[in-house]
Amino acid sequence: MISIIQAAGWPIWPLILCSILALAFIVERAIKLKANRVLSPHLVDEAIGVSREAVPAPDTVNQLAAHSALGEVLAAGWRAINQNPRCTPQDMRAAMEGAGREVAHRLERYLPAIATIASAAPLLGLLGTVIGMIEIFGSQAPSGALSGGNPAQLAHGISVALYNTAFGLIIAIPALIAWRYFRSKVDGYVLELELSAERFARHLEPLCPAQGATR
Repeated sequence: MISIIQAAGWPIWPLILCSILALAFIVERAIKLKANRVLSPHLVDEAIGVSREAVPAPDTVNQLAAHSALGEVLAAGWRAINQNPRCTPQDMRAAMEGAGREVAHRLERYLPAIATIASAAPLLGLLGTVIGMIEIFGSQAPSGALSGGNPAQLAHGISVALYNTAFGLIIAIPALIAWRYFRSKVDGYVLELELSAERFARHLEPLCPAQGATR
């Protein structure tokens, strides 16, 4: 591996940095986007059962918020009712929507960075290719010279061009696949969060203190 890096020349170092960052971001997102960290199949039903007659105490609200990303969104509706004696259904929904946007933003964390690496790696590889080609042409003897070009410099220029092109593609392809996978996963999570939040909001509307004033 060291010999390959040496043969590829200095343009390989930005690609190595991109590969390290891409791997770190992909592993981090794979951990943070596990289903049990975001959604729970029966969490909405449990929250509805607990708050069938009234909104529970703050301790229960905090436990729900710490359960998962979905719990954080649902707990925002409970908090809005507990903290605002004049809370209307619109206020409660606004609180849940704000929590949902914050959760969605966290789910999308590092996805733009992965997409940027997937786009930039081939360009960095192309840069290395261009530099290798420059070295190849630079190794040729000037017009009118009696001796030929430097074979060692010619071989080095070819290795720089090919290695950097290959490394750029090796980094970009997995990064692009990972970005598409995580993007699809986040979109599915956001849709499930919206549907669950809407169902829970309809359940909480009769519990809002100012619900009668909106009729």
